[in-house]
Parts: sequence; structure tokens; C-alpha cells
Amino acid sequence: MMRKVFTIFVKNKNMKNIFIVIPIIIAIIAIIVISITSFEKTNTIEIEDSINKELENKITPEIQEKLDEIEQNVEESKDLETNYDGTRERDWITSGPFEIDRSEYALGESIFIRINELGPTEKGQVAFLRPLNNTHYSVYLTIPFDGVKSSYNQYFTPDLSKAKGICSIEDIAGEWTVVFRGTDYDNLKFTISDEVIVPGEESRFESVC
Repeated sequence: MMRKVFTIFVKNKNMKNIFIVIPIIIAIIAIIVISITSFEKTNTIEIEDSINKELENKITPEIQEKLDEIEQNVEESKDLETNYDGTRERDWITSGPFEIDRSEYALGESIFIRINELGPTEKGQVAFLRPLNNTHYSVYLTIPFDGVKSSYNQYFTPDLSKAKGICSIEDIAGEWTVVFRGTDYDNLKFTISDEVIVPGEESRFESVC
């Protein structure tokens, strides 16, 4: 009987010890976790501060000038996108069944011609003449037309060409004339400016001769 009582006492004592030890272990684990988290946060903040200080120290006047230049270019690009989105308003100019979509183009813009309701016997060529000087022109492109097909559209983009002797912007810019050979329709005139407003087209108009 005595041995049984002693055994129960020992068991109860062990259970009490377990109930005391478990909270202590949990508390220790919690302290360790909090310490690791705090260390990581502190370490991260220190690293970020170090990087920021290093960057600040490396921004020399020359670098700052470049940064300012980049910022200015970004702002100019935004203005460019605002002024040109590839769908500028058209102001169709007309001669008989022939229409040109604008009276003024920028470098890099395509010239769009629309032919509507040609007569069945009407046949000839649309000749685009670029200016050589105030009185003389040179044929840049001809587009044939035939009344068998009464309506159609076509476009082209004026460009530099060493083979054609079109070496620089000066050989494209100016007032062009459109002549409708084989008809009595009046000529049309349009202007190509010396400005590039189409994004990414600047290098296209560097001198080729």
C-alpha cells in the first residue's frame, strides 16, 4: 500500500514539473523569435541606410547634370506623345476624285492618297513632285490609276535616298506638288516641314550622302 501511494506521489510531482517546464520553454522560444525578428529589421534598416548614404555620396555634379538631362528628356517625350499619337487630325484636300489627307506633314509622317469614283475611261498617273528650288521640281513618286478600278487608297512615306540624290532633310522639306497626269484636274499642293515629330524617326533623317 505504501509503495502504491509513493508511486502516485511521484507521478503527481512529475506532472507538476512538466506543467512548470512547458511554459518556461514556450517563453524562451518566444524570446528567441522576437530577438531574431528585431535583428533582421535592424539589419535591414542599416543596410538600406548604408545604400542610401552610398548613393548620395556618389551623386557628383556631373551625375546630377545627367540626371537633370534625363528628366528633361522624359518631360519632352511626354509633350511629344501629347502632341503626336499617330492619329493627328486630317484636313483632306481634294481635286476631283483625288484626296490627300493633309495639307502639311512632318518628317516621318506618311502621305495618304484616296481615289474615289473614277470614271471608267479615266487613266493616268498621280505624280508627287518634291521641290528642288523655288521654280523647279523633281518627280519623287508616281502612282498609276485606271477607271477599271474606280476607288482605292494608297500611302507612302517620303525618305532619304542616296541613289535618288535625296541626301538630307533639305531635299524633302518644302512645298510639294501633286499632278494628275492624263486628266484636267487641278494640281494639289502640300508642305513637308523640317521637323520630326514622330517618335523614333530622328535617326532616319540623318544625311546619307
